[in-house]
Amino acid sequence: MSRIRLLGTAFLTMAISLPFAGLTTAAADEPVVLTIGIGEDLDSANPFTGLSSLAYETFTLEYPTLTQYAADDFSIVPGLAESWEESADGKFWTYNLRPGMKWSDGVPITAADVAYTFNRIIDGKYEKTNFGSYVAGMVRAEAVDDLTVRIEISKPNPVMDHLFVFILPKHIWESIDGKEVRKYKNIGTPESPTVGSGPYVMIEHRPGQFTRFMANPNWYGGKRPVDEIIFKVFNNPDALGQAIKSGEIDLAHGLDLGVYESLQGIPEITTVSSTPASYSEVAFNTGAALADGTPIGDGNALLQNKAVRQALSWAVDKQVIVDKVLGGQGQPGTTIIPPLYPQWHLDPANQYGYDPVKAGQLLDAAGFPIGDDGVRADAEGNRLSFRLLYRTESEDSSSQKSSEFIQAYFKEIGVEVKLKGVTEDSLYEIVGQGNFDMFEWGWGVEPDPNYMLSTFTCANRSYEDGGSIYANLSDSFYCNPEYDKLFDQQAAETDFTARQAIVKTMEQMLYDDAPYIITYYANGLEAYRNDRFTGWVKQPKDTGTLIYQWGTWSYFDVAPVSAVTEAESASAAPGASTAPSAAAGGNDATGQPASGSTGISTGLIIGLLVAVLVIVVLIVVVLRMRRTVTNEDRE
Repeated sequence: MSRIRLLGTAFLTMAISLPFAGLTTAAADEPVVLTIGIGEDLDSANPFTGLSSLAYETFTLEYPTLTQYAADDFSIVPGLAESWEESADGKFWTYNLRPGMKWSDGVPITAADVAYTFNRIIDGKYEKTNFGSYVAGMVRAEAVDDLTVRIEISKPNPVMDHLFVFILPKHIWESIDGKEVRKYKNIGTPESPTVGSGPYVMIEHRPGQFTRFMANPNWYGGKRPVDEIIFKVFNNPDALGQAIKSGEIDLAHGLDLGVYESLQGIPEITTVSSTPASYSEVAFNTGAALADGTPIGDGNALLQNKAVRQALSWAVDKQVIVDKVLGGQGQPGTTIIPPLYPQWHLDPANQYGYDPVKAGQLLDAAGFPIGDDGVRADAEGNRLSFRLLYRTESEDSSSQKSSEFIQAYFKEIGVEVKLKGVTEDSLYEIVGQGNFDMFEWGWGVEPDPNYMLSTFTCANRSYEDGGSIYANLSDSFYCNPEYDKLFDQQAAETDFTARQAIVKTMEQMLYDDAPYIITYYANGLEAYRNDRFTGWVKQPKDTGTLIYQWGTWSYFDVAPVSAVTEAESASAAPGASTAPSAAAGGNDATGQPASGSTGISTGLIIGLLVAVLVIVVLIVVVLRMRRTVTNEDRE
């Protein structure tokens, strides 16, 4: 290679790195730190067992999936795999990985890691907690070569092109056996960061305080503008609001309505109300049991009566709860797939409205007249008196407020409710052991309905191991063989229209059987300091949330305002526009943010133009120097 070519290569490398080179703090040796305020702590950083919202944000930061949901519209785009295809006979799916990828510790990422992850779930027990619905029907995963993995399936599977399974490093996880994995927390430290393949990896976690991540130096997407991300926990909604006002944090997620409204109109703060990919519910203990049918827990058996649950569903004015608890920031709930996904959401027939008279009539017909104490009871004296658990660390206090409304509504029809606040960790354990009557909580819902539907199958009830009982995905213990048959049918149906019909039939079945009262779909309330960071990306485009997405799109583009402003000011030509691009967080064919509508900032484009100009000037200088040397030689 000639010296001129070496010089050109060096400046080309510099040109690629220039756009983000200026995105640092004033002091070059200080890391760029993004601090996010949240109300829920991390339950576990183990992808096999973690269930909290922060747990899933951790997984998406550290462990990309084979494919991912696009920021704009949830369409399927490349992740670790750059392409994939189904065999002609439908028995195999082949995924081709991006070349040159490495884990954060420098070890190459290969198809062996992918095959290991899927086979561990297929063969495992605890490993199926979060991913069992994705591997149903999988026979085996095989590493054909370093960049090709092939998965054999026993039946058609409509989710094979969007498996939301986090790929793990084999060289780390193979030392953790099946018995240990349930207790393994997977917490990184500054001396020993978590080994991952995503844009960030964990380096510190202090329970109840914060979780800290650093940029992965080997991420295939390249260096990002932010060096560290800190998720700071606030158990008090007012404290969360004060933190964003004072600048202690850069973004607040899950704001209380009153705090959210108090932030509006502050010039340095931008508020965001997003369309929910989630729902909140009051869940009934429909008959706690292990997956094999063995009864567990101390739930009130009267809630096993579907007529009682249906009557209670008629007693709740959901619109009032939306207005009073959410301040109108949401809509009344109906079914388990939110309206954000219109292709799957069902507007059920014969919807429960607010009709306390009808609720009372149904309870009368079921044999529960009102007693002298105002509480209904059956002929044996079994009273309709239930415990309702709510979450004490609900960041916006909506769990307690909603539960208080439920208590009042049920009292109107002669049903006694005793409220008790518990932490989410405690609630998870209590529910798993069946020691409850009702509780208030919620679910985030994936764009594909398969996972959400699986949580109501008989097989996902709690399990026993070593004399102890552990929670699985089912929290109402709903078990209906007819529902399970439909679940298996939709999980093997690749025709969209046919599958859609089955899914909506299942939603109607759940709505009628009432293991849940879906109280509302609450808007996500967030706020960020617009004087600190810019480049936030919504999912979906225009109406979605900034973080806690089905992916990590905001973390690709978010950058310090000062650095972006300085870069644009220094590089903008006279008369050139320096307005931010209309980024929507889409992707090009490689799954990375593309230009225009996909999230590359104006600073990046200008930086590239400047870099090209630098290269041209340097080449001209080198050529002139070469010509001078040649003339001297001739003389």
